[in-house]
Amino acid sequence: MNIQEAIERLPPDRQAEVMDFIEFLLARESSRQAPAERTPLRQEPFVGLWADRPEMEEGAAWTRQLRQREWP
Repeated sequence: MNIQEAIERLPPDRQAEVMDFIEFLLARESSRQAPAERTPLRQEPFVGLWADRPEMEEGAAWTRQLRQREWP
């Protein structure tokens, strides 16, 4: 038995539920981006967000000081 035959054996209200579920799955799939379509990380708007901040000239030192201050 294939899927179409199985669905046809269901009562109409159950067939409607199956169609609703199929539509849900199709909508979810169409909203996903395929890996090839994803924006490269370097092109994301948040990359470089802090690049012009003076404390980032010595980013590792700034991070170390922040950690020491917050978690002594």
